Amino acid sequence: MVKTVKVKLKDQVKPVTYNANNLNLNLHDLVIVESERGQDCAEVVSVVEKSTQESVKGLVKKVLRLMTPQDHEQMASNKKEIKNIFKTTQKKIGERKLDMKLVEAEYSFDRSKIIFYFTAEGRVDFRELVRDLAHLFKARIELKQIGVRDEVKMFGGYGCCGRELCCAAFLKDFEPVTIRMAKQQNMPLNPEKISGLCGRLMCCLGYEYQTYKEFCKKLPKEGQYIETPEGKGRVLSVHTLKQMVLVELEDERKIEVSLKPKCEQHQDKGKCKQNHENEK
Repeated sequence: MVKTVKVKLKDQVKPVTYNANNLNLNLHDLVIVESERGQDCAEVVSVVEKSTQESVKGLVKKVLRLMTPQDHEQMASNKKEIKNIFKTTQKKIGERKLDMKLVEAEYSFDRSKIIFYFTAEGRVDFRELVRDLAHLFKARIELKQIGVRDEVKMFGGYGCCGRELCCAAFLKDFEPVTIRMAKQQNMPLNPEKISGLCGRLMCCLGYEYQTYKEFCKKLPKEGQYIETPEGKGRVLSVHTLKQMVLVELEDERKIEVSLKPKCEQHQDKGKCKQNHENEK
């Protein structure tokens, strides 16, 4: 039997499975692993105590070690050094008059590689820049073009809801978000109201969309006539999440009607059960 772990590297969206290499690893341990960019730091996000030899066949990547105090010192030194590298690279971009915005730079743990993240409107020919940087920093150079949503995810922040940005907190991938999703959720079609810090439509419009669709199937539309406990009336507005509608009755009175199933209207399940038994 072989112990395996899943680790999360900074530049990867999905965790990668590694051979635990007979190390006693636990959730959230920081470890040194061999990655495509050399030795790197990663966090253990899942531990599989026992895996069969067959299930890990071909799994050649192994965790090298738990991070030591010396490794933490190396990480701190890398972060300090990369600030100067970032400033120098910005100057080189200006000298080359390249239409690109440098967002972030990071070292691989062993300093064998430096990755630069940038945004740009179109494609950028940065071959000469790479040569300059490789000569200056004596390391392998990689430039990655990212979108504005990736940029905001890197730096984080808080949305109009007051919570940490979804992209920085828990979203793994960016799914397409359309204006139709905003309409379905009765959002004001004002760009300032439905856009995130990145200037694109808010991610929550996308991952909440299916819930709204399901709720809307059970609700009447505005203008539709429905029967209520107080008589027939016309739906003036719909509150999707509360599953309530505002209805204007024939005598011009306006009432709110809940369309939740009876059981959902009782917060106390015991009370709900008792009411059903009384109805019988």
